[in-house]
Amino acid sequence: MTHSNSRHSKSSSCPGPLCGPTLDRRWFMKFGLAGAGGLTLPSLLKLRAMAGERAATRSGKSVIMVWQPGGCSHIDTYDPKPLANSEYRGPFSQIPTKLPGYQFTELIPRQAAIADKMVVLRSMYQHAPGHPAGTMQLLTGDPETRDKPSPKYPDWMSIAHYLLNKKEAGAARALPGYVGINPPLEYNGPSYLGDSYSAFSITGDPSAPNFVVPNIGLTDANEIGRIQRKVSLRQKLDNLDRAFDRSGELGALDQFEVQAMSLLTSAETKRAFDLSLEDDATRDRYGRNGWGQQLLMARRLAEAGVDIITTSLSGKLCGRVHNWDDHAVNHNVFEALKFRSAAYDQAVTALIEDIYARGLDKQILVVVTGEFGRTPRISYEPSTGAGDGSAPAGTKQPGRDHWVRGFTNIWSGGGIRVGQVVGATDKLGEDAIERRCGPGDFLATIYHHLGIDSSKVFIEDFNGRPTPIVDHGKPIPELI
Repeated sequence: MTHSNSRHSKSSSCPGPLCGPTLDRRWFMKFGLAGAGGLTLPSLLKLRAMAGERAATRSGKSVIMVWQPGGCSHIDTYDPKPLANSEYRGPFSQIPTKLPGYQFTELIPRQAAIADKMVVLRSMYQHAPGHPAGTMQLLTGDPETRDKPSPKYPDWMSIAHYLLNKKEAGAARALPGYVGINPPLEYNGPSYLGDSYSAFSITGDPSAPNFVVPNIGLTDANEIGRIQRKVSLRQKLDNLDRAFDRSGELGALDQFEVQAMSLLTSAETKRAFDLSLEDDATRDRYGRNGWGQQLLMARRLAEAGVDIITTSLSGKLCGRVHNWDDHAVNHNVFEALKFRSAAYDQAVTALIEDIYARGLDKQILVVVTGEFGRTPRISYEPSTGAGDGSAPAGTKQPGRDHWVRGFTNIWSGGGIRVGQVVGATDKLGEDAIERRCGPGDFLATIYHHLGIDSSKVFIEDFNGRPTPIVDHGKPIPELI
């Protein structure tokens, strides 16, 4: 089993974040759509329009994926095992849910009260025990179990973005099709689709008073005028080469410039990202913290028509090491879960309740998951440092390690028949034994919601080979 240390330093088993950030275009794009780099937004839009020949029909639906980096302990949340012995059970009591006969733990009472608006999938599994390979397996379908620094296949978010935008590529659209709000950038990405299909990435704490999304919905007349002058100059320079433009590419450039201007100056764009337009009661209901406001922004963007939104529940609200990787060397797993559970429970519950209250439950699918679960058997190791959810260095404390054989994720909205618990693990929570669902099933289900038949879609890889977007797996019948 692969373990990681408290700092997630780079090693052969953990080559990047959770180990550490990388400097790439996705990092660059956090500075906004009108970056000063050589790859301008019109260039990106043009790349998108030129990529591929097949197009999918837009479904008008959205997916919000809420990511738990490091993996959540299913036994301590959605799949308690009260009859297991103390080596497995954990200290938390069980509470009834809105579904007769099913229990969660006391850590997530708000979600227990709305379990009738959820599907709890207790029988997920995969085969890759490290963070990199585990993430790639769940989000891209890569069957390899060895860790590697970058993905071989595009993740489902980039593929869906690629497919859903090809028919309208070049058309003016006020919002990006794929937005990441503090997204899970580690161990996934567009691979052979190219960086133009990465997320438009928003970073920072949206609950902070000074939080802004750079270069979205500009209103300053001087700044808009400056951009318009740059566009005008670009067009004049292009005119010098039009006599040699036999492919007609320059003739289409104006269209991409118009779309860039739309994204930069649209009032609709500005409104979609502006949390101050929400009333205080709604913002309070989600939680006046980073996680709560991330999920509120995700709802706003999906409601405004963004196809794909990803957001990672990481950072200081997780505890000392800023993620869910609750090895004993990192956290006292039980103290860490208690530390993060209130903000987590509140934010996820508010998101689910909100999409139903607003009549968005057919349009928006919410998926909450990590790359795997945590070991049912509790381990004990000395802490490597004091902090939230962790005792002082040297103190022996309980932890749970990486676990792939059976874990839980939750689904809501998307027109699915909610109020179900699908599948089961054994009496110790070790193995999925009923209605086993693998990464291909997970991916096919999300694609189905977006109107993509994953059994029929192939995309050419680096070598020009048609590659299926899902190699093995079908939509989970209970979730479609």
